[in-house]
Amino acid sequence: MLHLRLITPTDRTDDAVRLIGTTVGTTHLIVLPGAARDPAGDVVMCDVAREAGDELIRGLRALGLDQTGSIAVEDIGLSLSRRADQAEAEAPGEAADAVLWEGLTEATHEESTLSATYIAFITLATMIAACGVVLDNAILIVGAMAVGPEFGPLAGICTALVRRRPRLAARSLTALLVGFAVAMLVTVGFTFLMDGLGLFTRAQLEAERPNTNFIYRPDAFSFVVAVLAGIAGILSLTSAKSGALVGVAISVTTVPAAANAAVAFAFTEYRQAWGSAEQLLLNLLGIVLAGTATLVAQKWLWKKAA
Repeated sequence: MLHLRLITPTDRTDDAVRLIGTTVGTTHLIVLPGAARDPAGDVVMCDVAREAGDELIRGLRALGLDQTGSIAVEDIGLSLSRRADQAEAEAPGEAADAVLWEGLTEATHEESTLSATYIAFITLATMIAACGVVLDNAILIVGAMAVGPEFGPLAGICTALVRRRPRLAARSLTALLVGFAVAMLVTVGFTFLMDGLGLFTRAQLEAERPNTNFIYRPDAFSFVVAVLAGIAGILSLTSAKSGALVGVAISVTTVPAAANAAVAFAFTEYRQAWGSAEQLLLNLLGIVLAGTATLVAQKWLWKKAA
């Protein structure tokens, strides 16, 4: 179930209440006249089954409440109510299959913002991965994958393509490209520093490296795994099962590939640099294609079920 808290101008309250009352899957309607101060108006609260949430939010936005008032949505962890159970039973479809499109757009918008924190995380992840590739340490590679925040912008691109939001697409693409560019540039400098300290050597990079040489040797499985990870990542976002994102993060080779490319470039090992760049591009392409296709399929299946 979802909990909605609305601030409505007094002349729109009746319309909002009517919309809530006619939407299948809603319950626990509360109206507090004149309770809101900033912006001024009435406070309306209700609970709605997740599978009916997107329709209700879309209707409330059509009333202009996102411009003249407020629409706040929260997940309800526990609801002990026979009426809530009845509302969920009345709503079409299953809650786990429902996509809250407004929530997805907002979440990917936040995760795909080019901020100092985003740059810091992707840069640190790339530097950790650089240590992993030079030392041929798979544990460091996995750690770097988990730290990397690049799935946010990738999910933003998928969402923008399906919802036809060019501004979100541009924002996400900018975060992705600038983030990787800065991270790789800093990692090149980090490599020079570590080389000067005698901690990184060309011999280490050119060694066989049985645990990490897959990073600069892309093959068909690179794309296959990226496709599967893209599907799993989007499903975890749309079903609100964010814990699965950790598994997605450590299954694709984006950050390690960027790190290996940067280290190889610093040591003028251009064969490895190109192979790593190819690995990076294959992973990014696979995730975006699979994520977009997953959202299109979810949208079509939900319309068919409804």
